Amino acid sequence: MRNILKSSILLLIATWPLASWAKSYLVKSPSGRVAATINLTKGATINVTLDGHTLLTARDVNLLLADGQAALHGDLGVKAKRTKASRTIDAPFYRQRQFRFEANELDLHAPTGFGLRIVASDEGVAYRFYTTRTGKTVIGNETADYHFGTAQRAWLSPTTNAQKPYQMAFQNIYHDTTLGTVDSLSALPAFLPATVDCGQAKVTLLESDAHAYPGMWVKTDGKGSLHAAFAPYPKRMDYHPWRHMTYVADTEPFIATSAGARTYPWRVMQVSEKDTDMPTANMVYALAEPNRIGDTSWIKPGKVSWDWWSDWNLKGVGFRAGINTDTYLYYIDFAAKHGLEYVILDEGWYDSNKGDIMHPIADVDLQRLIRHANERHVGIILWAVFNVMDEHLEEACSHYAKMGVKGFKVDFMDRNDQTALEMVERLADCCARHHLVLDLHGIYTPTGLNRTYPNILNFESVFGMEEVKWGSLKNDHPRYDVTFPFIRMQAGSVDFTPGALRNGTRKDWLASYTKPMSQGTRCHQAAEYVVYDSPLTMLADVPTSYESEPRFTGFLASLPTVFDKTTVIDGQIGSHIVTLRQKGDTFYLGGMTCWDEHDADVALSFLPKGTTYKATLLTDGVNADRNAEDYRLDSRQVTAADSLQLHMASGGGFVVVLAPATR
Repeated sequence: MRNILKSSILLLIATWPLASWAKSYLVKSPSGRVAATINLTKGATINVTLDGHTLLTARDVNLLLADGQAALHGDLGVKAKRTKASRTIDAPFYRQRQFRFEANELDLHAPTGFGLRIVASDEGVAYRFYTTRTGKTVIGNETADYHFGTAQRAWLSPTTNAQKPYQMAFQNIYHDTTLGTVDSLSALPAFLPATVDCGQAKVTLLESDAHAYPGMWVKTDGKGSLHAAFAPYPKRMDYHPWRHMTYVADTEPFIATSAGARTYPWRVMQVSEKDTDMPTANMVYALAEPNRIGDTSWIKPGKVSWDWWSDWNLKGVGFRAGINTDTYLYYIDFAAKHGLEYVILDEGWYDSNKGDIMHPIADVDLQRLIRHANERHVGIILWAVFNVMDEHLEEACSHYAKMGVKGFKVDFMDRNDQTALEMVERLADCCARHHLVLDLHGIYTPTGLNRTYPNILNFESVFGMEEVKWGSLKNDHPRYDVTFPFIRMQAGSVDFTPGALRNGTRKDWLASYTKPMSQGTRCHQAAEYVVYDSPLTMLADVPTSYESEPRFTGFLASLPTVFDKTTVIDGQIGSHIVTLRQKGDTFYLGGMTCWDEHDADVALSFLPKGTTYKATLLTDGVNADRNAEDYRLDSRQVTAADSLQLHMASGGGFVVVLAPATR
């Protein structure tokens, strides 16, 4: 009988689920409100809670090697180490000049030569893999099943290329859905960020500190989960017949390869109890590798007189407008008159179909333009295709920096596989060595690389103003304009390219490539300069149109692009937003709404007591609901005891500048 009982107990132990025996590890945020419980079985399971309530469970978290091994397979032999992070982060050209980051970290090192680090801050939870192996490591796949529940509402940006989903521009509107929904859009991979409403808080999936590794996508399963997905490693590249632009023609059966010890990207689960916390979330920037380039005093943010959006469509001038020297001389003079820091020469200054980046076209006297711009303290930024610049990298950076060019706007990466991220980093490094700033377009969502390379002043990866040139009303730009700040801006700055002077209501808006029109009011456009993080930002319309509106243009030109402090004082995702920024002793308020009218009541209690301020108010005109170009520009004196009642018309907005009255 004893032998039977002993055999039964041994059989029960042998067949008991491994999870029942697996050790649990707990890491809490400094306040203890946000916590992660980690169990190691075949992979890792990470349960994220807020005040003890589960927000999501990340299941099957693992790295699968190409040789069939896994980074994690149980907790046997795992060594745990705990540390605390407490630091002040200097953040040049970021939404805050400086901020504190506090977190608790757990390091689980497995006998496989891999480890898993988990950090918990009061803003959320993040994890990353690392390896201490010395040889070659080929990652077949990285797995994660982020389970939220089928009823949860989600905002996802699906790929726009169903045939080759991992090759696209990272520009799309949000699919507002639930995680129990299965439809044609939810079946497509979605690029990050992805936001899920968990009831008690919203959780946004992001990534940080991504180097030499593909970016993460997510796929829904209709069962309440988002599954991690990654672009395969390119095997063969080929050229499109346009722009000398490369694309992935064939892929390997793995996602990443490297040699020696390394870390892998942080997988960030940002937790926001209030919508107003979302646009100023800091985890992506805080977890990124610090500045590699040293001195940043040469880096100059600012505003740009931009040519492409308005199709070089000058009027009332005595020369043929277009991609030529006379047109750009006019742009430079306009920039100088209004104190704009830059002029961009967008696509067309070199023969892009030939990829001949080292030779401007005959109609563009680049040396003359640079000399003219330097004399007027205006910088020239040149457009280029990513792979074209990469193919001439040192030659192009050295040559154009010596000529006096101040930076490059690099376009059409349109992928985020490992080799794409490696190319971006090569460009950032080379440009930094030659004191050239970067504006990255056709690019994947930021992962904090602007902290590592502060010469990267901006990123696109947004459904920006270019889309109104060929889009439709169903894209609902005013709604998108007050949705993406809560989601996309958690990842970093956006080159949305605002500044349209032709503005349309929902009734009269029309798409036009050569004379584009924004959806929403003139003040909605102005507010984008305050609401959006954009250290290098465009004045997208044509100079001759700005010159016909001197008061409005002077107001726009006076707005800074970098601030000391940013808070969002009111807002709801997809409805409206009111942002407060401070630079020195001056405060800036920017408000925007969707197609629904909205009234904002803004208490000025943030002003220093005992000081009188001059408030300059740019607001929707009384007729802005029928003529979106209607606005008012007024001023009054206010104190901290006052409040402002600001009406936003349909698709409207406002900007208020508050400066000490005694200045």
